Amino acid sequence: MSKIKLISAIAACSLMAAFTVFDARADVSVSARSAILMEASTGAVIFEKEPDERLLIASTTKLMTALVAVENASLEDTVTVPAECVGVEGSSMYLKAGEELSLRELLYGLMLESGNDAAVAVAVHVAGSVEKFVELMNDRAASLGLENTHFVNPHGLNAEGHYSSARDLAKIMAEGMKNPLFAEIATTKSISFGARSYSNHNKLMWSYEGMEAGKTGFTKKAGRTLVTCAERDGLRLICVTLNDGDDWRDHTALYDMGFELWEARVVADAGDIVGRVPVISGAAPFAGVRPERDVTLALPKDTKTETSILLPPFVYADVRAGERAGLMLVTCDGKIVERVALVYSESVGRLNFKK
Repeated sequence: MSKIKLISAIAACSLMAAFTVFDARADVSVSARSAILMEASTGAVIFEKEPDERLLIASTTKLMTALVAVENASLEDTVTVPAECVGVEGSSMYLKAGEELSLRELLYGLMLESGNDAAVAVAVHVAGSVEKFVELMNDRAASLGLENTHFVNPHGLNAEGHYSSARDLAKIMAEGMKNPLFAEIATTKSISFGARSYSNHNKLMWSYEGMEAGKTGFTKKAGRTLVTCAERDGLRLICVTLNDGDDWRDHTALYDMGFELWEARVVADAGDIVGRVPVISGAAPFAGVRPERDVTLALPKDTKTETSILLPPFVYADVRAGERAGLMLVTCDGKIVERVALVYSESVGRLNFKK
């Protein structure tokens, strides 16, 4: 097994393009040919091993299939199973040509039971053909800036030119979990529709604290592939391993390390008054100032954050609650990682001078 040093970075979310790189604190060993552990909201990388290598990804392909489907069709659609779905090799829902079921059920069969026949049925329903659906998949990959991903089919069976990378799959999962319909399906452990029952193949859903979602995959050529998502105390991490014979252990070890070293830290609360600005000719002498929004950052636990408040020396009445007042800068180990607008927390009218 290769030994890879822990690396970590935080990407600032608002008005920031730079990354702050923190010092390594631990060594981690994984069996995977390629792996990544990423913080979901910022894309901060906590661990990586050959994360950009283009590899076969088997049924983890279906993460993109599901995302494209929920973005382009209604889950309440009735789907008539086309003949071309029947007999697709590999894992299956055992669909029958001509039977009707909802797109919602097909997507559960796709994500939980990993039905290759379901993938074809979804593709044909959403785009009219597998080929056109694959175009949508590749267009969506391009929109996410995925540089090492190209799809040839919606199910992930081995094919020339069909590949992705650990980093790109982590980005697909992060994007998917932002979508309530995708997340609803991906986080389900088991569900039944009439006589059919579906159970999530990600066994960590039952055994690992905070495990939210996951998609398994396997072909002899690709090996075992696994993409998972876990959250604790507001910190959501995504783990990907490709060609990994010990993926359950590796995901557990990487999450254990990530949750031990990182945290979701509240650095600004929209309800807090963080300053006051003198109001010239105002009915009140000062107007309170608060952050425009809550701010929670994913950070290594051993880093320190500080906030700086930038406000005008005074303001003329009238002051309206919610108007822009200034800026809060959040720094981590001396580098700016977030900018937050400050707004007035209250309205202050003009002073009424009586003769």
